[in-house]
Formats: sequence, C-alpha cells, structure tokens
Amino acid sequence: METRDWVLLSGTASLHLAEKISQRLKKSLGSVELRRFSDGEIFVQIRENVRGRDVYVIQSTSRPVNETLMEFLVMIDALKRASAREISAVVPYYGYARQDRKVSPRTPISAKLVADLFVAAGATRMVSMDLHAGQIQGFFNIPFDNLFASPVILDHFKKMPDCKEFVIVSPDTGGLERARQLAERLDATVAVIDKRRIGPNMAQAMNVVGEVSQKTVVILDDMIDTAGTLVQAAEAVFKHGAKKVFAAATHGVLSGVAIDRIEKSQIEKVIVTDTLELSEQVRSCPKIIQLSVAELLAEAIYRIQHHDSVSSLFFK
Repeated sequence: METRDWVLLSGTASLHLAEKISQRLKKSLGSVELRRFSDGEIFVQIRENVRGRDVYVIQSTSRPVNETLMEFLVMIDALKRASAREISAVVPYYGYARQDRKVSPRTPISAKLVADLFVAAGATRMVSMDLHAGQIQGFFNIPFDNLFASPVILDHFKKMPDCKEFVIVSPDTGGLERARQLAERLDATVAVIDKRRIGPNMAQAMNVVGEVSQKTVVILDDMIDTAGTLVQAAEAVFKHGAKKVFAAATHGVLSGVAIDRIEKSQIEKVIVTDTLELSEQVRSCPKIIQLSVAELLAEAIYRIQHHDSVSSLFFK
C-alpha cells in the first residue's frame, strides 16, 4: 500500500518528547504558531500546507490540563479546516482518565466527554499510553492504540544486580494485571496492597497480600499524582519486612506535596517516563529517574503511517 505524505506537529506541553520522536523518525517537526490573546483565548495557525496529508499531533493533556486540552482541540480543528486527510492525536498522557465512570450520584464521566471533544474537533485516530482505565478506548468510534511503557521500565530494572530478588507490588487490585506482566518478565513474585480510598487524592493502605519480607520491592502503578498512595504502600511493605523499595509509574504527574512526600519517604528511587514533562522542582529531586518512551511512540507512528501492525509493541 502506498504511503502518503505525512507531518509531525507538537503542542507546547510535549515539545521535548516530540523533538525526541522526530529525531528517531528522522523527520522535522512541522511549524505551528501558538499564541494567546490578552484574555487568554488560544490562537493557532498551521504554518505549512497540510492539504491531503496525514498529520500526527503530539501533546499530553498535562498541567494546566484545561489549557493544554483546549490547545490540542484548537490545533485539530485548524488541521481539519486546512483539509488534512487524517489527523492522529498522539496523547502520551490522557487527562481526565480517572473520571471514567460514575462513582457517586450526579457526577460526570469526564473521560467520555474528553473523548467526544477529540472526535468533534476532527481527530480520526487516537494513540495514547497506559490509560488509567483501558475501557476508555471504547468511548471512541475511531481507531485507538493504547501503548504500554512497561518494556522501557522492564529494561531499566533488568540492569539492576538484585533483580532476581524483586517482588512487584500493585498498590491496588486494579493494577494487579500490570504487576503480574512485569513480574513474569523479571522472574519475580507478585504482591498487592489491600487499599481503602477515603476521598479524592486520599487513600489508606491497609494490608499486604503476598510475601515481601527480606525482598526488594518495586511498587508499580500507571501514575503518581500526589504520591499519597505510593508512600502509604511503601510504609505498608516496610512494616511487612521489605529490604528496599523502589517505585515505577508511566505518568509522573507529581502534583502538590508529591516531591516532599517522596523525599521524606524510605523509597530508594522513583522511576517515571517522559509522557509528562517534569517541573524544575521534580527534576532536581535526586530520587526521581525519568526514562524516555520516545522510541516506542516513534515506532508506533511509523507503523501506523506505513500500514504495519502495532500489536507487537503491546506488552503482553
């Protein structure tokens, strides 16, 4: 099948990641003018001809999430009105993913609302990474590729000398499958924290199910936000005799008091990826290690554009 001409674009929130992706694809980023009117309105102008071309727009809906989301939607609308043939929204971090169902009366399903906004703006394909809830793919009636950062995290831990002593711990039952997949590839065992959530951004770790005594523990999650769950999980495994504790997550949201909590904890290192750009405060924390998922995303974009299978990139 003939490969059509294509363009890579980036929003302001993922510029560094987009530059790494473009380097791996040996393709320059297209030119976009992004600016604000005095009242905060977003203005976008695509600075090159995209008529009949396939366009990949790379942008995480990160802090400030509402601004980056709106910027993304306005870019997609501009591309649609400029007659781009296909518009693929590459969203390394999908904001609002935690609001994927009604958890109490009279509350929204904001993840579905965001899905509708992407489609209404003109996106014809979605690419994301480690969705907080996999069923969000079903909110879209366009193709959706949900990639996983686990191979990048796996490579990091395989290089550690005591990897054969690892126990992979899920901080809740929802992440147990993710922990099991990583454990299989490290020849490690699995444990899970029996957690009770008492409010938004507040969780109380209760009990450890599994053997962690005299083991090196890796607490694995899809994201770390305020780090409350992470620190409580670390305290729980230490109480059960863990020797050392590391943490790993795809999305380093790390908001509020997260860094203060991590620095005061006994956690050795916290591994995150560059689906989100880290603030200066986070980068200066000696416990934070950032890995890049640029190669994974670049390979996915290349395969989509050249009509190849993406399934081998999934962590199974």
